[in-house]
Amino acid sequence: MKLSGNVTIEAVAYELAPHRITSDWIEEQLAPTMERLNIPRGIITGLTGIEERRFWDEGTMPSDVATIAAHKVLATSGIDPQEIGCIINTSVCKDYIEPSVACMVHGNLGLSPSCFNYDIGNACLGFVNAMITISLMIESGMIRYGMIVDGEGSQEVVYATIKRLQSDSISDQEFRDEFATLTLGSGAVAMILGNRNSSNTGHLINGAVTRAATEHSRLCLGQPDRMVADASSVLIHGVQLAHQTWQQAEQELENWSDDAIDIYIPHQVSQRNMDVLNQTLGTTPEKFHLNFYTLGNIGPAALPITLAQADEEGRLHPGSHVALMGIGSGLNCTMMSVTW
Repeated sequence: MKLSGNVTIEAVAYELAPHRITSDWIEEQLAPTMERLNIPRGIITGLTGIEERRFWDEGTMPSDVATIAAHKVLATSGIDPQEIGCIINTSVCKDYIEPSVACMVHGNLGLSPSCFNYDIGNACLGFVNAMITISLMIESGMIRYGMIVDGEGSQEVVYATIKRLQSDSISDQEFRDEFATLTLGSGAVAMILGNRNSSNTGHLINGAVTRAATEHSRLCLGQPDRMVADASSVLIHGVQLAHQTWQQAEQELENWSDDAIDIYIPHQVSQRNMDVLNQTLGTTPEKFHLNFYTLGNIGPAALPITLAQADEEGRLHPGSHVALMGIGSGLNCTMMSVTW
């Protein structure tokens, strides 16, 4: 899908959870089970590269932290909140089944009654899906500015998983099924998209491609207190889908090649996933901006937080060709071209 080059990223802001939880600490809680099952210590960091992740204070709601990020992005952009024509929340985590998280953040911010507000849920791809939705609304003239928010908190599911894995009856297969949950982190992020004609940044969204492989929709199943994943199969089929999406991007998006792309901003799961992805796509590892070592897997918040951190660290320059790439449970894959 090509866009007309009239939609811009005006600002991105994020908030990291305050409590650092190391992989070593998690393994200390699971030491008796790991010893009984002959699982070596250091396996979390050894297999994933994740040394720590972050948790919020107990009782923190997704809408609370999404609101913090939203206030930050409004302050950064200087845009009048009353000019936001649509706010979309994309978090996997929810305050309640209903109402939407978006409407709660809308109320917290005091946005206009005419501002659309709703959630989009698509596992780790939700945020990029919302970027496409907002872009189409701006290009059609429906709205002038749109905001996307996301607040993820993994402490509930990780603590529940630790408690379950401490059982004397847990099997080796059950441990492996829930292993991926131990990599989850927490964070919040917000982004404002606008029209090129009134942009203060000129960061253009050029277009995106998306492919699905929903025959694999049951490889990763999540609930508020439990996530079961066939991590090996997710890796194999996810990277295969990414390869197909890359080939489609080469056909549909201008200058989509490793030589023409300056930096990759990926959704991040582990070092192993990144290594296999690079080998399959033929991409340059040094072009990827990675932060999972200290943040873990933050779901759909990971990609926009990574974008903001890459900018903070001076890796984005005027004219840089930025590739946003994500694979999400379902399976779905999206690749988006941005000119910074």
